[in-house]
Amino acid sequence: MQRTYIKDLGGKIGEEVMIKGWVNIRRDQGKMIFLDFRDMTGIVQGVILPNAKEAHEIGEKLRSEWVVEINGKINKRPDKNIQKDKLNGEIELEILKINILNEALTSPIDIRGDGYDISEDVRLTNRYLDLRRPRLQKNIRNRSKVMTYVRNFFTKEGFTEIETPTMTIATAEGSRDFLIPSRLERGAFYALPQSPQQYKQLLMAAGMEKYFQFARCYRDEDTRGDRQPEFTQMDLEMSFVNREDVMEVNERALISLVKEFYPHKKIQQIPFPRLTYEEAMKKYGSDKPDIREDKTDKDLLAFCWVIDFPFFEKDDKGGWTFSHNPFSAPTPECMPDLINKKNIGEIITTQYDIALNGSEIGGGSIRNHKPEALRKALEIMGFPDEKIEKEYGHMLKSFSFGIPPHGGIAWGFDRLMMLLENEPNIREVIAFAKTGEGRDLMIGAPAKVPPEQLLELGINVIKKEDKK
Repeated sequence: MQRTYIKDLGGKIGEEVMIKGWVNIRRDQGKMIFLDFRDMTGIVQGVILPNAKEAHEIGEKLRSEWVVEINGKINKRPDKNIQKDKLNGEIELEILKINILNEALTSPIDIRGDGYDISEDVRLTNRYLDLRRPRLQKNIRNRSKVMTYVRNFFTKEGFTEIETPTMTIATAEGSRDFLIPSRLERGAFYALPQSPQQYKQLLMAAGMEKYFQFARCYRDEDTRGDRQPEFTQMDLEMSFVNREDVMEVNERALISLVKEFYPHKKIQQIPFPRLTYEEAMKKYGSDKPDIREDKTDKDLLAFCWVIDFPFFEKDDKGGWTFSHNPFSAPTPECMPDLINKKNIGEIITTQYDIALNGSEIGGGSIRNHKPEALRKALEIMGFPDEKIEKEYGHMLKSFSFGIPPHGGIAWGFDRLMMLLENEPNIREVIAFAKTGEGRDLMIGAPAKVPPEQLLELGINVIKKEDKK
């Protein structure tokens, strides 16, 4: 007999079936034993009647989270017992045979509730158990559905999905890099990418024109509660476009996915309103404003675009740094000031961010596609010629071979899913999340490695107390 998924049992009334899954709840009422079983598709109630002696003997031993194979008959419930608002609320599984596939220890955490009342450290330590709870099952499965939908949306729009390397070179993109030592070239390091920024622009130089991917990104930042050292971006780039082109296709994608998967949610305003950076700061005191008309409505989605950001801002040492990234192009009217390195604080960039309910969920820009413009931006930030050539020489070289005007955007996919699922933080929509301190409590990372492995890499670890 082939396995039947629990979600399909409603169409099997009067038939004998086999299901496989976990014991969710066991209730022993003496002559009859009631059991709830679950698999990845849902839950069904089963009952062992007194005449099923062999099944009754095994049923007395069963405990929650044991893995079982059940043979039984699907019966319609009496009218007074029907629960129309539940999956399989109109049927009951009469258990005829039980095969125990695996026993289970008592779970250190209760997985039947929503889990919010359990210490996050305890949940993350036992994440494979925590993920069994219905809320997280829903979050992770919806994440997959949305990702597939977005992938298909942009594919239909003519984009090509391209994977970019996760072993690259360290560059100044706003955060510290995670470094990978080279065994074959001691003293040299790869870096994990903070974003695919350079590669996606190089793909435009390669003539791909429309690129996207769901990219893993890595940033070695100080402890922040709602930040992960590794996270996911939906990243894209387009050639021969202006700001309006990029904003239009992304706005259409977001509206489309909300209507497809969250039809119960209301988008406050379509098309999305636009605010300049100056307007957002004056009215809301934030460049990712929460413009909801009713902040008590959890199903109200208030998207907005923020545009016309300053290109540069002062750093802690009084010099200039980029407000978003060094690859952005200034607005056309500000290009002369960039080239001449004048009125630096007044240069406006083509950056556009998209905010949702007070959180930034995406950002991008039209890029500097002429080598002299990119070089001037780096010079304004105080980069010496040697550093420019070492870290950005390949970019400048590629621009000199006829790269088209281009621009793109990246969505913070974890944050978007957090907001769509009404979750308090991104760890609730990431399968194997890390703590706010960047630790994986389940497998114990980061961890020390054997001395011989460090020796092979030519690395000597200096303890903090040894520093002078």
